[in-house]
Amino acid sequence: MTLEEAKSDAQAIELEIAALIPADVVANVVQKPEGTLFSCDDAQHRWKGLTTVALVPGTDVEMIVKGVEAQMADDDRFEMRSWVDPAGEYTVQLTSPETAANFIFGEGTEEGTIDIDSGSECFTLPEGVYPGGKF
Repeated sequence: MTLEEAKSDAQAIELEIAALIPADVVANVVQKPEGTLFSCDDAQHRWKGLTTVALVPGTDVEMIVKGVEAQMADDDRFEMRSWVDPAGEYTVQLTSPETAANFIFGEGTEEGTIDIDSGSECFTLPEGVYPGGKF
């Protein structure tokens, strides 16, 4: 797995999750073109990215998040868990048991949005590539 493949796979699943939100409540979808790298261990990194879905004003965000969770429940690519975060927002995490890639979605930092955070499969950076900055 290369950095480019890991990023591409993670971004594709971010958009797959976003596509499960009913189109009639979606105002727009913005996928950040760049993310950052986080260490998996001494030798490998994972790419972390974000897609934000702005909802039509008045949409019940928690209901939408739970609806996406229900649609993903039978997806055998992921193990799923959910919780209410310290701010009282319903949050869902999908984790691949095979690759440890993970996706967390719930009410975003901006009111009326859903953030879909991703963490790719771990990969080894090419020799000489500094892991700081944007990728």
